[in-house]
Amino acid sequence: MTATAPETGATGPGPRPPGRRERKKQRTRDALVDAAFTLFSEKGFDATTVEEIADAVDVSSRTFFRYFASKEEVALTFQEEQTRAVMAVLAERPPDEPIMTSLRHTVVGIARACEAGELGFDPDRFACMLTMMSDSPTLMAGSLEHAQKKQALLIEVVAERLGADPATDLRPHVIAAAATCGFQAAADAMRRHGGAFGSLSETVDQTFAILENGLNEPPATG
Repeated sequence: MTATAPETGATGPGPRPPGRRERKKQRTRDALVDAAFTLFSEKGFDATTVEEIADAVDVSSRTFFRYFASKEEVALTFQEEQTRAVMAVLAERPPDEPIMTSLRHTVVGIARACEAGELGFDPDRFACMLTMMSDSPTLMAGSLEHAQKKQALLIEVVAERLGADPATDLRPHVIAAAATCGFQAAADAMRRHGGAFGSLSETVDQTFAILENGLNEPPATG
């Protein structure tokens, strides 16, 4: 499954269609991802081995490692798809919209698409990913590392939208970090408290509402 980003309205000739060799490689890669998530759903992330994933596609472990460095990388393909979709949707938000409002609409929209199976996302795979994050500290660590790497990309996108230079302006760094941590805070709240705040998209919406409205809340009294 590959998430499909919204059309951007670009005109002109597109990229050259992939050749037979590239199509075959993509089919193998997709088959490995499909097999991995099937096994993750059945056995859990930690109990699934690279050899089992490769066997399910009738390829060798050596072939597996031509496509992925580890089973963690396979699992995190879903986050890669989410990141691409976030960047595509964010680019389509109104240019005069406040940046945190744009990020809120974008991230919540992608979370809802994952839950509903829209934009090419597989809701069962999304649910599997959430379960694995809760059950596997190893995968959670990999997810956090992935988020940090993608934060650098978000800094550039935010800077361009603000017309700011991230070398001299802290705002893109702060905004990107706040958005990244906001999503992680929502996911952590769900792991700790189940559905107390609703679905993930609802929890993310509440989290970004706090960021959008400001953090300088008065202390509780009484």
